Amino acid sequence: MEAIPDQFMEFHPIHGVNVSLDLSGTRATRVESFANGVCFSKHPLKPGEIFLIEIEEKEVGWCGNLRVGLTSRDPGNLDVVPEYSIPDLTDSGDSWVFAITRNHNKVVEDPVDGGQRLGRGEPGEEAAEGYHNLKPQTFFTDSHLYIDNVRIPRDKLVGRSRPGRYSHILDDLYRTNALPPTARRSRIGVLYTQRGPGLADMHVVINGEDMGASAKGIPTIQPLHAVVDVFAATKCVRIVQVEYGFSSLQTLCRKAIQKHIVHRMAIDWLELPEAMKHYCKYE
Repeated sequence: MEAIPDQFMEFHPIHGVNVSLDLSGTRATRVESFANGVCFSKHPLKPGEIFLIEIEEKEVGWCGNLRVGLTSRDPGNLDVVPEYSIPDLTDSGDSWVFAITRNHNKVVEDPVDGGQRLGRGEPGEEAAEGYHNLKPQTFFTDSHLYIDNVRIPRDKLVGRSRPGRYSHILDDLYRTNALPPTARRSRIGVLYTQRGPGLADMHVVINGEDMGASAKGIPTIQPLHAVVDVFAATKCVRIVQVEYGFSSLQTLCRKAIQKHIVHRMAIDWLELPEAMKHYCKYE
């Protein structure tokens, strides 16, 4: 697999009218209503590069949750950001979006026509004949998740159910303590893998597990941006930075600062520019 250079992931400044971004451009909050929360990655994704987010806040009283996917539209050229990612973006034929549900997010291959359907929570789908043979073929190592020829470090993919920045140092249980996909601190990512000349498959990863190819044969003639719809019961998400190789100088400086503080919120007391404080708080 070709090496993926680390880049600092941010949300695009063009987004839904109900979205507010923080100073660093890495936290998106829907400030009112339940819709108009569509966001995009600031830069197109490279093949195998995951756009990973963590759910930070929920809001009761709404039906539905986070939606993620890809689009070949350039967000900078949008006159108006659609109110909904599904169906407003997907009906155009140049966007592929997956609705995250509490259960049944895995893609089930259709053995008859070779197609796929998305796990939307249909009752009894686990009991379907041959279901155990249709699950996506993925496997884990201790340190990485493999999807086709893509190799992603697992340390950032799994959400933690317990607060505390350094809780994993004291207790390794969090690695196997899987969160529901729509829960606070759950981590959800989207990426695409090359399928052939000019084509790709989109994969959604939830807490370190590949859900399968949720869209196949996506044309890659145009650059693909990530789509994140902060929808309904999902109120706030933040981007989790993923490093694939050697750490950048920016990351090394951030880790040096984090090493010498008791808690990441103590960064607020340092005499640093606000943008740098935001960056240093993240993992």
